[in-house]
Amino acid sequence: MKLAISGKGGVGKTTLTSLLAYTFVNQNFNVLAIDADPSPCLGDALGFPRELIQGLTPIAEMGDLIAERTGAKPGTFGGIFKMNPRVDDIPDRFSATHRGIRLLELGAVKMGGAGCICAESVLLKQLVTIILLQRNEVVLMDLYAGVEHLGRATSDMVDALLIVAEPTARSLGTAAQIKQLATDIKIPQLYLVGSKIASPADRDFIAENSPGLPVIGFLSADPAVLRADRERAPVYDLSPTLVTETKAIVDALQSDAR
Repeated sequence: MKLAISGKGGVGKTTLTSLLAYTFVNQNFNVLAIDADPSPCLGDALGFPRELIQGLTPIAEMGDLIAERTGAKPGTFGGIFKMNPRVDDIPDRFSATHRGIRLLELGAVKMGGAGCICAESVLLKQLVTIILLQRNEVVLMDLYAGVEHLGRATSDMVDALLIVAEPTARSLGTAAQIKQLATDIKIPQLYLVGSKIASPADRDFIAENSPGLPVIGFLSADPAVLRADRERAPVYDLSPTLVTETKAIVDALQSDAR
């Protein structure tokens, strides 16, 4: 299963990604977790040891690798470079593994507009394509508030996009914007996950104000999330409630996939 997770900053998409990762690992799947946020923090949410996280460099910041594979220096535009660089070895060479989860940091292209053609964007797009097409494992992509790492070439390789939203108008407004972006590139399955649910009224608010997205599950507002952050521990180890709720989401995804 290949899943992308997006949502407004701070809604809990990285928490959900970490919970999904451990849920799939405990179902005996191999898991590749991809941090595609410009400010990577998935490693901390997964409880990776500090030395492993510090040993990672986002692929978009690996100038020598980008130049070697594309034939162009990062940040250059309009030149000649390879449009299909070799990337198949990157996930295994430049990732870290802990408790059965492989973590890869993509980073972000820092120059040019959203549609820029540059060495970094070409390499990242090729890398995402190969990961989604060839990797025989569960792939979880923790995206920024958008779908910039996905495109028309890869949209049909993603089984689903999970859009995470709090029970607030602004969060659901961002969810609507992400839905439009995802619809534009024809991602086939879109779902809403309600996050930080503290009452039945919160559930009702999300269900009643969903921007035309099916709600596939809810995650409770649990103090264990704050405790996990302070202890640099996976919330999966500290919150039986969130584990149960995430398992229900995975069950629903697997049922729909059949």
